Amino acid sequence: MFAVVVTFKIKAGQMDQFMPLMLENARASVADEPECHQFDVCTDADQPDTVFLYEVYSDLAGFDAHRQTPHYKRFDTAVGTMIEDKDVRTFATVHQ
Repeated sequence: MFAVVVTFKIKAGQMDQFMPLMLENARASVADEPECHQFDVCTDADQPDTVFLYEVYSDLAGFDAHRQTPHYKRFDTAVGTMIEDKDVRTFATVHQ
């Protein structure tokens, strides 16, 4: 499995516009992408402008395919000006 964790810091006053777009992207990812197994959108009451994503794909190719989908491209374009900071980290399962 291939995990992706993303932390967004949303610009002040933009969360109400950002969150519906984020939730739609997550929903479409799980519904329409066979290699996307999980896509959690999380928030923290103590950090109201922060959004944390936990995504699980079959492999790196599945994540790469995700970034080429129409729903991801729409989301990425729509939220670009709403984001103050974005940190993306990826992790692959260790096989012994």
